Amino acid sequence: MRPELIQAAQLLQRNTPEAVEEAIGLLQNTVYSFSMKVCGHPEDAEDTTQEVLYRSLGHLAKIQDPQALAVWLYTVTRNRCWRMRRKPSQSPARNVSLDELMPDDAELGRLLQDAAENPEGALLHAEQHQLLHQAVLQIPPALRMVLVLHDMEDLATEQVAKILDLQPGTVRVRLHRARLAVRKQMSRILDGPPAGSEAAEHEKPAAKRPDACRELFANLSEYLDGRVEPRTCDQMRVHIEGCPSCVAFLRDLRAAIDRCRSMEVPCDPAIAQRLRSILTREYLRLLGMAIPEPSSARM
Repeated sequence: MRPELIQAAQLLQRNTPEAVEEAIGLLQNTVYSFSMKVCGHPEDAEDTTQEVLYRSLGHLAKIQDPQALAVWLYTVTRNRCWRMRRKPSQSPARNVSLDELMPDDAELGRLLQDAAENPEGALLHAEQHQLLHQAVLQIPPALRMVLVLHDMEDLATEQVAKILDLQPGTVRVRLHRARLAVRKQMSRILDGPPAGSEAAEHEKPAAKRPDACRELFANLSEYLDGRVEPRTCDQMRVHIEGCPSCVAFLRDLRAAIDRCRSMEVPCDPAIAQRLRSILTREYLRLLGMAIPEPSSARM
């Protein structure tokens, strides 16, 4: 869970104008960033932030547990995002199969070459955050929502399941496919497919990988998250250490997950300050507290 939510819950319990304003700012940044990662439209994210927080003001004083605050806030925001008038234009309507997400020989060759020439290629670069956002918006909505909540908002599987009304096992399956899908989209964006090859790429399935690689591929997220039984984990490790292609792919997948976990989409400072001032004054009014004169707020 984001540390900002823990801090916000603590600040709200102080019931001072300064603490309330700081808490509202933290919640505002959280809702806006989450909305942008899901929808990609600043205007929709601003509208969502204003509506969600305004509707939540009457509940904030009653929620003292940060985990309960997180579930409440993300559930309300998620419901609002589903009703948005605009959708990402390149977002596919259907989920993709694991076979479609498996790399073909050409992609594995590029990954092996990159690993040999640039062993530090997993390091983050500022310019890649915008490209990553494009990749996230191009994966199916059901997968995107799980990816954003789990890897970008740092919620536990059980919290994501509660917010989305899913079984934890379903969340794990979707998370794995979402990670694979965003990795593949990021690879396509960075590499750039040859001219005229896009249609053929969608029609031609990847060459069938060895059974051992396919079995590993279906459980990579469980392996990376340390959720595999020790015996199975040892078997997977033995295979990985003896398969350069799996080593290169695992490194690329881990880099994609790390990028997701570090991505933030901040709100315009001027807009954020105005909204924070309005929400703070309304929250204090609901509590029957004295409302201070407007002052320059910290960002």
